[in-house]
Amino acid sequence: MKTTETPAPPPAESGTTVHKTDRHPAARRPSGRQREGTVLNVFSHGVLVIWAIMVVMPLVWAVMTSFKDDGSIFGSPWSLPDRLHFDNWARAWTDAHMSDYFLNTVLVVGGSLVGTLVLGSMAAYVLARFDFPGNRFIYYLFVGGMSFPVMLALVPLFYVVNNMGLLNTIHGLILVYIAYSLPFTVFFLTAFFRTLPTSVAEAAFVDGASHTRTFFQVMLPMAKPGLISVGIFNFLGQWNQYMLPTVLNTDPDKKVLTQGLVQLAVSQGYKGDWSGLFAGLVMAMLPVLAAYIVFQRQVVQGLTAGALK
Repeated sequence: MKTTETPAPPPAESGTTVHKTDRHPAARRPSGRQREGTVLNVFSHGVLVIWAIMVVMPLVWAVMTSFKDDGSIFGSPWSLPDRLHFDNWARAWTDAHMSDYFLNTVLVVGGSLVGTLVLGSMAAYVLARFDFPGNRFIYYLFVGGMSFPVMLALVPLFYVVNNMGLLNTIHGLILVYIAYSLPFTVFFLTAFFRTLPTSVAEAAFVDGASHTRTFFQVMLPMAKPGLISVGIFNFLGQWNQYMLPTVLNTDPDKKVLTQGLVQLAVSQGYKGDWSGLFAGLVMAMLPVLAAYIVFQRQVVQGLTAGALK
């Protein structure tokens, strides 16, 4: 039987050592693309750190200043408070009527947020799932509403609300907020409903479910990340809204937080209750921060759902 012998490798010269890494010297050195990726990562992380400092530092300074007295605010603005002056918060809550403004804001934003999500999700579901004459026209009508400046509608909106007897009322402001937030809500949720699988809805129809039951019990729970995302955005916009309540809500007893903060700053005059003003500012800021911190994971899921489809 013939066997094939493998020739032995040539002997290495004396005084030399053969290493596997010497055969591929390029493998030891990072490529140009890897070096560019490293530099880009370092640069992007540096920009994000600088941006985070620019955003967080004013918030921390505002919270810290709300616990100082007026002398410490101007004498040592960057130092920690000598003690926590909780009387600033009590004075802003009671004397400046921030409690009333806070309650009015919760009623207005809560009612408008529920109405916006219910009406916006129903309209978006129909536009995303059903083909009918005028579907695209209605969709682009909502999209066009996003680009319409609200300032151009203030005067006719004032007369419309006044003729309906809704001027200086909580429910009138709720209806205006809903109309103001619907275009973005429908635009956002229409794209989100298109990413949901149609097989689930078809299975519900086969089991005898109606369109209403399929929407509320099947499709709406599946759209929870999108609802939370658009709800957070609407909450931010409605909570910080100042122009609409200034024009449509001039009753002192029904003012919202943004109007209350301006009223607090103006009413002080030359007295300058800056500690109370910062306390009121932090009161108006905390619910927004809390809402985003609690629902930040759902917001990211809602924004990336379409990209991951």
